[in-house]
Amino acid sequence: ATCKPWQSGRFLPRVWERCQPLSRKGMDMTAGQGQQVSVQEKQVVKDLEKPLARRETETLFREQPETGNQYSEDALLRSYLKTHLPPKVLEEVNQDLERFGNRLLTKIKHLGWECELNPPVFQQYDAWGQRVDHIVTCSAWRRMKEIAAEEGLIAEAYERRYSNWSRLHQAAKLYLFSSSSGGFNCPLAMTDGAAKVIESLGIPGSLKNTFDHLTSRDPKKFWTSGQWMTERRGGSDVANGTETVARKQPDGTYRLYGFKWFTSAADSDVALTLARVADAEGQVKQGFSDLSLFFLKVRDEEGKLNSIQVQRLKDKLGTRQMATAELWLDGTKAELISAEGCGVASISNMLNITRIHNVIGAVASMRRMISLSREYARRRVAFGKLLKDHPLHMQTIARMEVQTRGAFLLLMEIIRLLGLVETNMASEQDQLLLRLLIPVTKLYTGKQASAVVVEAMESFGGQGYMEDTGLPVIVRDALVLSIWEGTTNILSLDVLRSLAKSQGQVMAVFFSTVQKKLELASSTAKLERAVEQMRDAVSSLARFMQAAGSRGATTMQLAARDFSYTVARIYAGALLIEHAARPDASSTDTSAARRWCNQELCPVAAALEKSSYEAEEVLMDSALVYEGSPA
Repeated sequence: ATCKPWQSGRFLPRVWERCQPLSRKGMDMTAGQGQQVSVQEKQVVKDLEKPLARRETETLFREQPETGNQYSEDALLRSYLKTHLPPKVLEEVNQDLERFGNRLLTKIKHLGWECELNPPVFQQYDAWGQRVDHIVTCSAWRRMKEIAAEEGLIAEAYERRYSNWSRLHQAAKLYLFSSSSGGFNCPLAMTDGAAKVIESLGIPGSLKNTFDHLTSRDPKKFWTSGQWMTERRGGSDVANGTETVARKQPDGTYRLYGFKWFTSAADSDVALTLARVADAEGQVKQGFSDLSLFFLKVRDEEGKLNSIQVQRLKDKLGTRQMATAELWLDGTKAELISAEGCGVASISNMLNITRIHNVIGAVASMRRMISLSREYARRRVAFGKLLKDHPLHMQTIARMEVQTRGAFLLLMEIIRLLGLVETNMASEQDQLLLRLLIPVTKLYTGKQASAVVVEAMESFGGQGYMEDTGLPVIVRDALVLSIWEGTTNILSLDVLRSLAKSQGQVMAVFFSTVQKKLELASSTAKLERAVEQMRDAVSSLARFMQAAGSRGATTMQLAARDFSYTVARIYAGALLIEHAARPDASSTDTSAARRWCNQELCPVAAALEKSSYEAEEVLMDSALVYEGSPA
């Protein structure tokens, strides 16, 4: 049958919809399917040899890449779960992910595209001139919320059916869901973060009902949460940028007054936000130590906004499926949930979770683009042969695959550590390592995602630039991942703070953990060269830290980004080597580890040798940036 992008008289592009019978969807990548692919490839070439008038379909329709059950086709995810999960847990998780993969393919993917086609609309006034500030979302977006509850995308982590492996089960589902979610992965990130904050506070009685809603599997009871931190004067600089004031009321509640510049998923049910508590004279203090954390419901029992005015929806480059708004809080009723002045420490649990979700989105976007690229290479003919038969084209996709594998294993490692921490099974070393790896992994995968998805888009030629293919949507949405939850530089400085706060212990744990992973693989002959390269990189990093320690704070600050990249590359390399050293590892696992280790693993040491972190470089940087511009 011919693909029909127009149905029922309206324009509805079927992104990468198969031109084959529906019974093919969701099949495993078996030997039989490989034979079918081979037959398809021969048919493409045979079609091209026919005169145009004799072809049954235009060649372009044959070139649409088709993907099936994401879980069945993700060999790395399946091998990771097989390696780490206990047999009984693996059996149940495998069945759930297989089922979920089929649901994504047949029921959910088209909803994600509907969300893209029907972004939220802001209705400020009703027909009679009454201000209503209503954010109108499409039915597909509302259905995504129901699906999130049905699948337990938040609940799974807090029910802990599988103890410390529950987080891994949840992360795997979110990873599969992300690319089909129509942007709903963002409100889920903040909902997970809010639930984590409430749990970390001991689930106080006043928040028990809220926690139950946030972690519910019942679509009629499930709530989503916002995270309202960014104000007009600053993003990550909450200490100096937060102007919102909280005034205590006689009944013990608070009223909030302020302006929130970015509020993602503004249609959420509840929100956590920071504010400064005013004293009896109405005065507030500045700084981190005077920020407190508040919980609020967006609407009251009658469905009216809680003294909140929506100014406008943001016009964004990407994530257009989700409502991001500017909000006035004009006496918004709220509950103080942290100790007064301890808001930043209390919300840090939320930031860790949302950063992990950011990583999930980054890895998922890379995996999705590579899956489409490799399928396209099996169908697209150029210069007389399929793209998969052009060595340079396959080398390009292989390089993207290596980057994605490294990112995936970094993600799984922080999820594994988080599961241990949440079930009180983590050692002090595990906790230190998690503190280091969360910002490192978030900043590195955010950059990786931007590079990989743009490279993958190029692999489709001009088709990659066409809106109705859906590829530009993936690219646009991925570009925010290096900005959300802290930019690359902000997180690089956070990495340095983790070193300072632990008085260097975190790096001792890092070096020890990497060395142990390399030692376990040292007897694997095919990985010998990769292990040697990794050990050289570890030695170079150790020498850098010793040298930088004698040069002062400026050197480390200038080196912060390269240092974070180095930590990410070395640790990802150790994980790839560990995965490739398994008894049942594939040749692909070995190749990925070896190729990863062929890159510059310790850029921070290389830059130090070139004197890139000297104090005078600061002046030179400013001169280069502002040469010829007005003072």
